[in-house]
Amino acid sequence: MKSITKLVFRPRTYAEQKSVWGFLYVLPWLLGFLFFFLIPLLYSLQYSFSSIKANANGMSIKFIGFANYVEALTVNTNFNRRLTEAIVNMVINVPLIVIFSLFLAVLLNQKFVGRAIARSIFFLPVILASGIIANLEASSLVQAINEQNAGSGGLINSLGTFELQRIMLRSGVNENVVFYLSDAVNRIYQIVSQSGVQILIFLAGIQTISPQLYEASKIEGATGYEAFWKITFPMVSPLILVNVIYTIIDSFSRNGMTTLIKETGFTSFNFGLSSAMAWIYFLAIMVILLISTYFISKRVFYQE
Repeated sequence: MKSITKLVFRPRTYAEQKSVWGFLYVLPWLLGFLFFFLIPLLYSLQYSFSSIKANANGMSIKFIGFANYVEALTVNTNFNRRLTEAIVNMVINVPLIVIFSLFLAVLLNQKFVGRAIARSIFFLPVILASGIIANLEASSLVQAINEQNAGSGGLINSLGTFELQRIMLRSGVNENVVFYLSDAVNRIYQIVSQSGVQILIFLAGIQTISPQLYEASKIEGATGYEAFWKITFPMVSPLILVNVIYTIIDSFSRNGMTTLIKETGFTSFNFGLSSAMAWIYFLAIMVILLISTYFISKRVFYQE
């Protein structure tokens, strides 16, 4: 009996204390996942294999197998097109956003007058893209400005991009690289507006790097370019993986695909087809995340 009492009331080790506090830290998320996410997720999986109709007695759910999935992939004319567009935009935007965020974080980490204001400016699009302001942007002022400038401004941008392509092709740059870079120029507003959180993550990681490493590199005669590739880049490589995962999820959460799923469910009231579209979309995101995580994690440097 005494041995059992000693085993129960013995002082916890430091590792056990960390485990307990870690579990308490994630407990609110775990409860939220179980009660507010897991149940709707299972219901949506059931709806994706069912035909749902509303009648006087409520909703009637009839199992129809993979008919909703077949309709989404073969009958619906918008699903495949929007899914392809979402994946292509993700493949183009994610590397550009991560590279741009890392570049801006390195610049914003330097000491200069107005550094706090500059950091606020680059985080401002994150604030503008949230809540009521996002709805105002999509429906009124910015939309009107874009429509007004669609003629002259769009023509000027296309001419500038064409000139950039011509110069790079004459310089002997690979044709695929030229088209990728010119497309990046056309997407500059989208890249800047979606880079705020990533810049903050990179900035926080850069500030944790010991200044002694840079001092030692200067003593050894390393240039700023060499210090970036030998010190900064390896030390923030875990955050590159974090930002890639975050950017992939963020790019998939707001595009024409999500709009199509919502319209199919809550405008056409075809909840079975909408659920099937959502699950196909979810599986596509999971596959892309697994592939990206697998290849990037092999290059990540973790300081012991």
